[in-house]
Amino acid sequence: MDRNTFTGLFLMLLTIVGSVYLLRPSEEEIKREQLLQDSIARAKSVSAQVADTQSNESASLDTTQTIAAQDSVAATGPFGAAKNGTERTITLENELIKVNITNKGGRIESVELKDEVDYQGNPLVMFEGDQNTFGLQFSTAGVNVNTNDLYFEAPNQRIQVNEGDSSSVSLRLNYGGGKYIDYIYSLKGNSYQVGLNIVTKGMQDVVAPTQTSLLLNWSASLSQKEKDLSNEQRYASVYYRTAEEDVENLSTGKDDKEEIGKTQWVSFKQHFFSNTLIADQFFEGGTVEVKIVPDANVVKSYSTNLNLAFARQDVNNYPLRFYFGPNKYSTLKNQNLALEQQVDLGWGPMKWINRFITLPVFNVLEDFNLGYGLIILVLTILLKLILSPLSYKSYVSMAKMRVLKPEMDEIKAKVGDDNPTLLQQEYLKLYKQAGVNPMGGCIPMLLQMPFTIAFFFFFPNLFELRGQSFLWMNDLSTYDAIVTFKPIFGIGHISLMVVLMTLATLLSTWYNNSVSGVTGQMKYIGYFMPLIFLFVLNSFPSGLTYYYFLSTVFTFGQQFTIRQFINDEKIHAKIQEHKKKPETKKKKSGFQKRMEDYMRQQQAAAKQGGNATKTGGAKKK
Repeated sequence: MDRNTFTGLFLMLLTIVGSVYLLRPSEEEIKREQLLQDSIARAKSVSAQVADTQSNESASLDTTQTIAAQDSVAATGPFGAAKNGTERTITLENELIKVNITNKGGRIESVELKDEVDYQGNPLVMFEGDQNTFGLQFSTAGVNVNTNDLYFEAPNQRIQVNEGDSSSVSLRLNYGGGKYIDYIYSLKGNSYQVGLNIVTKGMQDVVAPTQTSLLLNWSASLSQKEKDLSNEQRYASVYYRTAEEDVENLSTGKDDKEEIGKTQWVSFKQHFFSNTLIADQFFEGGTVEVKIVPDANVVKSYSTNLNLAFARQDVNNYPLRFYFGPNKYSTLKNQNLALEQQVDLGWGPMKWINRFITLPVFNVLEDFNLGYGLIILVLTILLKLILSPLSYKSYVSMAKMRVLKPEMDEIKAKVGDDNPTLLQQEYLKLYKQAGVNPMGGCIPMLLQMPFTIAFFFFFPNLFELRGQSFLWMNDLSTYDAIVTFKPIFGIGHISLMVVLMTLATLLSTWYNNSVSGVTGQMKYIGYFMPLIFLFVLNSFPSGLTYYYFLSTVFTFGQQFTIRQFINDEKIHAKIQEHKKKPETKKKKSGFQKRMEDYMRQQQAAAKQGGNATKTGGAKKK
């Protein structure tokens, strides 16, 4: 590179650097440019937002117009005007119940029993809110209608009904052109029944021609009202009365569904309360269903679909009634509908004992205002006094067997254990000579068993015990927990009364073993049952376990007292005198004949077995 070239390049570089330095903007010019760019950016953002807003408003307008169009179509359909409305509540109440009726569906929204509370002390509400549905279902103009979803025309009012008075309120579902469905509710003073008269006017031209009946759907999920949910579920189910006046029920221990024929009433029964729908002209069949639901504090879910015969005439009238009240036997019986058969008083003889003996005596004692703890005490004493002749006879018979035991042991030593048939024959001879009936101690005990078992059904289903306290037991209708803990194998508490009952039974068993001379394995078998009941009865009502405790104590007292009047030596002397008497032929009882036939068959079988053994042995030789 020569000097001229270098000089030219250097001058060009200086020119470029100088231009950049001399032409650069000042700080003020840079700020003005920044403000200009920011203004342009803001303007673009506002423009975009305006465009988005206009787009959204346009979309919203389109949606609103679409919904409006749909509502317009719905409003012109069957009962279109009733598909939207404002919910209002009408209240009917008397001294016993408070009934809230909503114009949405025209159904009873909730029922409160004024004199009752739940296990937490809150007002007792049979059901409420969306937990229940009630409505007519039918088809018209190709559309399925459910009145439970429609709004009725109804006044917004509260009506108090006093004893001796009655009042009613009418709700109307308008179809138009003088065609409608009316729900007319009525309530009398001092009554658990709510009347419901359903009237259809001009609906013969609305209901599809193929329909011969309207379907009445009623469903409810009933909440927990007692302390022990599992025990409450044990007694809860759907009950119904057929046209033949038979009261039937679905399973209480599992989900169940059944088709029913002509029916007078259907009841959603809990342990101590019932919601019952009654038809004066019978339902024309349908279905009933009950389900155990996993939801906390819900006893069960109930539902029924019932057919109401629909005549093709201008007016159809369906007189119905509800019963919302306690499962108190006398209260249910006063309804004159056989509702009292929902109360489980047992089966067979136990049912008749409770119905015709225990209940009448209980009602008489109740009139004395003794308190239910004392009533159970008196009832137990009366029962023991009535059954004392049987108890005495049973104990005397056991005393005779105890006296004969030494002679029986001698027979057993002579005959041996390898020939049970001969041993039983020798025992029967001894019984016959001594004039002792080996079943004499069992028969009186068996005769007492129905009374003992009858109380097992009576006390758990006795509404009168609900909420009644005695001593430390706050509620005789449920268990008395003195200790609660985290559940182990389903047990989360210990009942004091069950513990006392178990101790009393063990003491009584020990005493019986000591005076009867029981030995061997039989000596210990009697101790197992009380220990089993300690767990089985732990969650049962304290009123029941209190009765069993009293019964055990009085039985022990009876045995101890009778023992003082029974002399084993005198009994032994009488047996020996009876042996000396000449044998007289008496007509044999059926039991004796069967025993003798059985012994002969056993003896013949033993001989055949012996002969076969001998023959087999001879052949081998």
